[in-house]
Amino acid sequence: MPGTNLTREEARRRAALLTVDAYEIDLDLRGAQEGGTYRSTTSVRFECAEEGAESFIDLVAPAVHEVVLNGRHLDVASVFRDSRIALKHLREGANELRVVADCAYTNTGEGLHRFVDPVDGQAYLYTQFEVPDARRVFASFEQPDLKATFQFTVTAPEGWTVVSNSPTPEPKDGTWAFEPTPRISTYVTALIVGPYHAVHSTYEGPGGQVVPLGVYCRPSLAEFLDADAIFEVTRQGFDWFQEKFDYAYPFAKYDQLFVPEFNAGAMENAGAVTIRDQYVFRSKVTDAAYEGRAETILHELAHMWFGDLVTMEWWNDLWLNESFATYTSVACQADAPGSKWPHAWTTFANQMKTWAYRQDQLPSTHPIMAEIRDLDDVLVNFDGITYAKGASVLKQLVAYVGTGAFFQGVQAYFKRHAYGNTRLSDLLGALEETSGRDLRNWSKKWLETAGINVLRPVVGTDASGAITSFAVRQEAQPLPAGARGEPVLRPHRIAIGFYDLDDAGGLVRTERLELDVDGELTAVDALVGKRRPAVVLLNDDDLSYAKVRLDEESLRNVVAHLGDFTESMPRALCWASAWDMTRDGELATRAYLDLVLSGIGKETDIGVVQTLHRQVKLALDLYAAPDWRDTGLARWTKAALEHLRSARPGSDHQLAWARAFAATARTDEQLDLLAALLDGSETIEGLVVDTELRWAFVERLAATGRFGADEIAAEHERDKTAAGERHAATAMAARPTAEAKAEAWASVVESDTLPNAVQEAVILGFVQADQRELLAPYTEKYFAAVKGVWESRSHEMAQQIAVGLYPSFQVSPATLEVTDAWLAGAEPNAALRRLVSESRAGVERALKAQAADR
Repeated sequence: MPGTNLTREEARRRAALLTVDAYEIDLDLRGAQEGGTYRSTTSVRFECAEEGAESFIDLVAPAVHEVVLNGRHLDVASVFRDSRIALKHLREGANELRVVADCAYTNTGEGLHRFVDPVDGQAYLYTQFEVPDARRVFASFEQPDLKATFQFTVTAPEGWTVVSNSPTPEPKDGTWAFEPTPRISTYVTALIVGPYHAVHSTYEGPGGQVVPLGVYCRPSLAEFLDADAIFEVTRQGFDWFQEKFDYAYPFAKYDQLFVPEFNAGAMENAGAVTIRDQYVFRSKVTDAAYEGRAETILHELAHMWFGDLVTMEWWNDLWLNESFATYTSVACQADAPGSKWPHAWTTFANQMKTWAYRQDQLPSTHPIMAEIRDLDDVLVNFDGITYAKGASVLKQLVAYVGTGAFFQGVQAYFKRHAYGNTRLSDLLGALEETSGRDLRNWSKKWLETAGINVLRPVVGTDASGAITSFAVRQEAQPLPAGARGEPVLRPHRIAIGFYDLDDAGGLVRTERLELDVDGELTAVDALVGKRRPAVVLLNDDDLSYAKVRLDEESLRNVVAHLGDFTESMPRALCWASAWDMTRDGELATRAYLDLVLSGIGKETDIGVVQTLHRQVKLALDLYAAPDWRDTGLARWTKAALEHLRSARPGSDHQLAWARAFAATARTDEQLDLLAALLDGSETIEGLVVDTELRWAFVERLAATGRFGADEIAAEHERDKTAAGERHAATAMAARPTAEAKAEAWASVVESDTLPNAVQEAVILGFVQADQRELLAPYTEKYFAAVKGVWESRSHEMAQQIAVGLYPSFQVSPATLEVTDAWLAGAEPNAALRRLVSESRAGVERALKAQAADR
C-alpha cells in the first residue's frame, strides 16, 4: 500500500516540535468530469520550537512541482519521497511552507473520490480523510493533535455545487473562496463537489440560535430523498445533545451529504457530514432500516462535539470518539421527546452487542483503549470493540456513576477542552469530579483489559419453591489463543429480573433488583425468601457488558415461552444469549433453529426479526453439521415461505420474510415462485416486488443457475443506475459456473480497475455458501495472491479482498493448516496478519459448532 506508515513515536516528536496555525488550500477541479489529476496548492503556517530542527509534512501525489520553505525553493527530487516531504533547517518561531502538486482523483473511497453517475453522465466528488487520507488531496501534518484552521479555495465547473466545512460562498468566475474553519484536525476537513441536488432548512435553538441545515444527494436520487424525515431526526438530535452537553453546536452550519460508493456508514466531517447514499431508500424498506439510518445521523451529529470540537490526541483513544458517539446516539433515540424509536436499546442489545461479543472472542481481541503503534494498527481497529463494546461499557459507566453525574462530567470536559485534544484521563478526571467515584480501578479493569465475563445465577430453593440462596457467579473467559493479556473479573452494575407467566400467557417482570457484582461469587441476600419465578434474568435492562447464562429451569421456560415476553428487551437478551451459546458450541444449531421457529412468529420488533433471519442463515451455512445442513435449510426455507404467505399484507414483516425466503430458496418449486413473482405471473397480496426486491430475487436465481448473463443483463437494462450496476455485478459473479468464478476472480484480484463499490459487489456474489465445491480451488489462489494484493492496493481495496475472499466456507482442518502455513511463512505485516487470523478464527469456531451440532 502506498504511503509511509506514521508511528505514534514519530507523531509525538512532531507534535512536541510543531504547532500548526493555518492552512490555505487551493484546488483546481475544472477537469473533474474527465478525471486523472488536479492541481493542489497548499500554503501552511506553523511554529517550530527549535532553531534548525527537521520534520516532515505528508503528501500522496503523482507529481510535486514546487516546495517552498520560508522563501527557499527546495529540490523536489531530494525532499519528496514515499508520501513525505522532508523539512530541514526550520526556524524557531514562525515558518511558512508552500507545496504545489498534482493529486489524483480516486475510485477507492479514499482521498478525493470521483464517481460518474450512469443516469446523467455527470461526475460527483467527495473527500474521505479518516485515517490518513487528507494527504491525498493537500500537503498536511496528518495527525489528530496538530489542529489548525483551514481555508479552502476551489475552482470547479460552472453550475456545480461546492460544499466544505465552512458555509458555501457565492462563486466568482467559477471559484468558491471559503472562510477559514475553526481549529480542527485534518481528518475532519471535507469537500463535496458536483451537480448535487440540495434541500435547505434551519435548526432554531435556544436564545435565538439559528443553524443552517442542508441535505444533499445526486439528482438521480432526488425523487427518493425524504429530507423532511432527515431534518426531523437531526433537530431532535440538536435539542437533545445541546441540553445534555450544555455546549452550543460549535460550527457555522450543518450539512448532510448522501454520497456514492462510500466505504463506511458515514463520516463526521465538521459541519459537512458525508453519508453512504444507500440510506436514500429507492424501494420499500422496513422500519429497522429507518431506525438504523437515524442512529447513523445521530452518531455523526454527536461527533460534532465528541471528536470534532474535542479530539483524541492519538488513535489509541479512537474508542472515545466512536464509543461515545454510539452510546449517545442510541440514548438520544431512546430518550428524545418525539423519537420514533424508544426501543433503541433493544436494537443495541440485539445487534451492536452481538458484534462486540464476536469481536471480543477473536485472537485479535484488545482492550477498549487499544495500543496503537502506527497507522496500520488503527486502520484495522474500526471494529466491534472500538464501537460496540466501548459503547456498552459507557452504558455500564453511566449505571455506575449515575446519569446526572455522567453528563455533568461531560459538560465540564467540553468546556475545558474545546477545540483541543485529550486523553482518556481527561474524561475520567472530569467524571471523578462530578460523581465522587474513584474510576482508576474501574478504568483499569474495563478499558485496559480484553475479554468477556460470563454471569450465571446460582439459585437454591426449598420444596415450596421459595429461594433459600441466591448468588451471581462471575467467570473470566480464557482469552483466545494468540490474544494478549490475562482474563480478569470486573465490577458490574447489573439488574436482576424475575419473570412469571400472567393469566394471558405473557411473561411479565414481577421483580427487579439493581446491585453491584464483583469477584467470583456475589451473594444476593435480598432475594432469599422470595418465590422462585419462571425465569431469572441476569443483566436485565442490559446495563453491563457480559455474556449471560440461564439456570436450567429458566432455560427450559425460555425455550418454551421466549416469544411470550411482553417487553422487547428481555426477549432480545434471551435471543442474544441463545445465539451466543450457538456460536460457542453450547447449543446445537438444530436446537437454535427449533428455538427460533417456535418463537419468531411472536416477535414484534422487526429489527430483532431481521437479525434472527441473518443469524439463522449464518448458523445453517457455517455451524450446522454438514450432513444435516440441507435438512435444516429446507426446514428454514419452508418456514420462511409460510411466514411470507401469512404475514399481514404490506407489512414490514412480510417484506422481511420475502427477503429471508429469497436468500435460501432452493427447490424447483421455490425458485419457480421467485421467477413468477418477478414476471408478475404470481402475486402475494400486499407484496410489492419493487426494484431492490427484484434484485434480491434475480441474485438468488443467478446463484442457483436459473438465470444467466442474458437475464441479468435484461434486469440491468430495467435499472440503469449505479445501484443496478452493483446488483448486476453481484448476480454475474454469483452464477454457479467455473467460468463465472474465474471472471469474477480476475476482475478483483488480477486487475485493479474496479471502483470500491463494484469490487465489493463482485466479492459478495463470488462467495456463495452453497457453492463450496466450486470455490474450493480458490483457497490456494487466495494465499498465493493476498500478500501481493495487500502491498499493491490502497487500504480499503486490499482489506475488502483480504477479508471478503478468505475461504470462510471451506470449514475443515485443511483450511486451518494452509492458513497457519501462510501465517508462518509469508511474513505479512501486522494489519494483514490480524485480518487473516480473524478469518481463521471463524473457521475454527465453525468446526467446534459443527461438532456440537452432530
